[in-house]
Amino acid sequence: MGNRKQLVEDAVHGIFLILGIITVGFVLLISVYLLIAGVPAIGKIGIVDFLFGTTWAPTGEVPSYGILPFILTSIYGTAGAILLGVPVGFFTSVYLAKMAPAKVKSVVENAVSLLAGIPSVVYGLVGMLVLVPLVRNAFNLPDGASLFAAIIVLAVMVLPSIIKVSLTALEAVPKDYEDASLALGATPIETYFKVSVPAAKSGIAAAVVLGVGRAIGEAMAVIMVSGNVANMPGLFESVRFLTTAVCSEMSYAVDGSLHQQALFSVALVLFLFVMLINAALNFFLKREKK
Repeated sequence: MGNRKQLVEDAVHGIFLILGIITVGFVLLISVYLLIAGVPAIGKIGIVDFLFGTTWAPTGEVPSYGILPFILTSIYGTAGAILLGVPVGFFTSVYLAKMAPAKVKSVVENAVSLLAGIPSVVYGLVGMLVLVPLVRNAFNLPDGASLFAAIIVLAVMVLPSIIKVSLTALEAVPKDYEDASLALGATPIETYFKVSVPAAKSGIAAAVVLGVGRAIGEAMAVIMVSGNVANMPGLFESVRFLTTAVCSEMSYAVDGSLHQQALFSVALVLFLFVMLINAALNFFLKREKK
């Protein structure tokens, strides 16, 4: 009986090990493919001209492949979405975990789950038909498709990830921590923000990382509300993100051309950008734990 149980455990351990290796293998495969496809174009264009050039005109009389507007737009758009989405998601999760009545919590949790299941194209469609005209009329602009509209849409899209992960982390905090704080004379609000939140900070930080990943990687919704024009970023200007640059031009880029290779290089920059942010956040989190 003992040998049979050990065999089952070994088999399960082996299955999980294989699945983990497959996951790592896919990441390595994507990395190698992007390097092979993207590095040659950077070599032909020049890394300085590619990363710091301000003009993207691959079909112009004199082709230009500068992606600085895309990089800055992605940074500003992601930062704006996180600045708007994190406080709303954080306080919502604290309210749901610690203060909300059971019925209210159930309704809001279902709404958040529904929000997470809405396809990106629906967000983009609603943004294009409702948000863009509102921005145009509110700020008296010739066109409401802008970085500002993209930030609003991205802020809404990152909410489900932030709320659900933060809520799970807060609910996992042992009740003994809060009871001890209350017994020492702290108010419930002080207990929630000075005891429960610090105890759940690793989970809340993971929620922020997921939100950053969602904001950086979004393409379909952004392309519908941002205007998709390769301008230097301005809050009320039509802009183009790294993701939208790839998905909007790959369909008509000639196979094997420098244009197509440059788009793979844009994807490589985006991939490295995401990896760098994740590595930096994980580094700071691990250092805090130590």
